[in-house]
Amino acid sequence: MVGLKPPEVPPTAAMKFVSAGMAGCIADLCTFPLDTAKVRLQIQGEVKIPRAISSVKYQGVLGTLSTMVRTEGARSLYSGLAAGLQRQMSFASIRIGLYDSVKQLYTPKGAESTGMATRLLAGCTTGAVAVACAQPTDVVKVRFQASGALSDSARRYSGTVDAYRTIAKEEGIRGLWRGTLPNIARNAIINCGELVTYDLLKDALLRAQLMSDNVPCHFVAAFGAGFCATVVASPVDVVKTRYMNASPGQYRNALSCLLALLRQDGPAGLYKGFVPSFLRLGSWNVVMFVSYEQLQRAMALARPALA
Repeated sequence: MVGLKPPEVPPTAAMKFVSAGMAGCIADLCTFPLDTAKVRLQIQGEVKIPRAISSVKYQGVLGTLSTMVRTEGARSLYSGLAAGLQRQMSFASIRIGLYDSVKQLYTPKGAESTGMATRLLAGCTTGAVAVACAQPTDVVKVRFQASGALSDSARRYSGTVDAYRTIAKEEGIRGLWRGTLPNIARNAIINCGELVTYDLLKDALLRAQLMSDNVPCHFVAAFGAGFCATVVASPVDVVKTRYMNASPGQYRNALSCLLALLRQDGPAGLYKGFVPSFLRLGSWNVVMFVSYEQLQRAMALARPALA
């Protein structure tokens, strides 16, 4: 068997909570440059920037990454990483670590299996709660990833702590929760796309005895989950990124941001940065779910030794 064997005693909710946060951080460390490239491509050609062929700075995923390294240095690929890791410790812990517990809570007593509706409801619930708790870290992460394209004098923040403080001072506490509604919509969708798809694919592979409950099985299920999540969540993700990065007063609300995007770029604008989004989400899901399964098993196996 590849990887740790499933423990005789299942991991507790607390073990899943901690494992999900740690796995999210590991996945972020591995895939953060792709996330930064996605953000740059999504905000490129934004309404406040005059449309001109010469204004197009980034071309494709590799082109974006190479341009960033050439013009801003390799460190720019990890701009906003501190906020990203802070986000995962709260965000992934809640939306992924509590998914099984919430799913069991919604499952009727005596039911032989968990239905699709119950899985979707559990995914929406944990995704929404996670956003409500972790939104400020997401706002700061997006702004740091976007600000690397600006000159030093035009950058708004000197560091992560300064970003939290400045946003709260200039935009009020509500500024830290900018884009919460589109982010809740995005993460309700993406949580269902990721967790429910992973859950269903893994169950199907195990029931059909096509694979054992090991790393290859987790890899296949996670890759499928990443693709599904990218397809359904990309439009909301583009609007969320632009709205979070907007200057105060640029958009009245998330809907006005969506309408401005559609007027300027048409429906195709909703899938700006799709390739880096898929590369990032697909690889992020693979690293995260494989790490998550192994970490919670390691904790469960270590429990008797610690007792």
